[in-house]
Amino acid sequence: MAAPSVLGPVGERVPEVARIAVLRANALGDFIFILPALEALRAAYPDAEIVLLGAPWHAKLWRDRPGPVDRVLVIPPAPGIRDPVPDEPPADLAGFLAAARAERFDLALQLHGGGANSNPIVAALGARVTAGLRAEDAPPLDRWLRYVYYQHEVIRYLEAVALVGAPATTITPALPVIDADRVEARKVLGEPTGRRVALHPGATDTRRRWPPERFGEVARALAGDGYEVLVTGTPAEQETVAEVVAAAGVPVRPQVGTLSLGGLAACFEGCSVVISNDTGPLHLAAAVGAPTVGVYWVGNLINGASPLRARHRPIASWTTHCPVCGVDCTPGIYPHRPGSGDCPHRDSFVADVPVIEVVEAARELLAE
Repeated sequence: MAAPSVLGPVGERVPEVARIAVLRANALGDFIFILPALEALRAAYPDAEIVLLGAPWHAKLWRDRPGPVDRVLVIPPAPGIRDPVPDEPPADLAGFLAAARAERFDLALQLHGGGANSNPIVAALGARVTAGLRAEDAPPLDRWLRYVYYQHEVIRYLEAVALVGAPATTITPALPVIDADRVEARKVLGEPTGRRVALHPGATDTRRRWPPERFGEVARALAGDGYEVLVTGTPAEQETVAEVVAAAGVPVRPQVGTLSLGGLAACFEGCSVVISNDTGPLHLAAAVGAPTVGVYWVGNLINGASPLRARHRPIASWTTHCPVCGVDCTPGIYPHRPGSGDCPHRDSFVADVPVIEVVEAARELLAE
């Protein structure tokens, strides 16, 4: 190992690297978390082509966007890698890997979790050197770091790329917003009537959802303060957004599926604060420079909340037992503790967060 950096040991740089593959094919927030790791790779290997092995939405988002990703290869759906999207051709992972081997990658990084499913794929790319994370049930790579669940995701992947001589250059994810994004947002939303705030009440995992009526109370308070309030959501979150709008009881602007991901980035860039559950759009908002108030379950706060407080206020629920059956839901991570980590319930783990805490945090950021 070379001399330690700010974040710990840095491995030897791989010589004569022309092309780097990075596997990270999951959801929006997961991708935002690896942006500092990609920046570290770019700084360490400035002349190499960095190719992201991702999902179709990565290819669309990264088209004509500056940053550390030079190209996206869409990896087929596979267990533990990504789910299929509508109208996608049948998966041909073997064909994809054969084509990827023809690219002659010098370096392949697994930044896709513990590696049980992803390490075999990275190893099959045929790169001169493989590196990344390894849980106990995963096969090794040439250079690997143990995957330990409770660790901030940004730091986790910065440690991983440090294995190949890429020390951290930042710990703050940043996604550039381009003119086309701003044009789209302006076309959909029009010019703001005043300072805008956005609420995003959805989340794929229902345990991370703060109740819609609480978001409605926040919307009513901020609209009363004179802010233009947007309520954003995906088409699958239409019902949740409608519940927030109804609970607000004052004019707010629902935006369900009206913006592309780039357009949403520009929308958030123009907001004075974004208030959200712990979900991809919250991390997108932070990455484009918006102040944020995030509602977090404490375990997710450890892994995903921004450590910075100049522009971000994470509000934590300390619930660790299922609100329905009372079972301790931590033993899946800590197997020696009594209880069961396999509780089937998916009720909110953050419903105990008081509205006043979220409103006060938002008003503090807005005042600043």
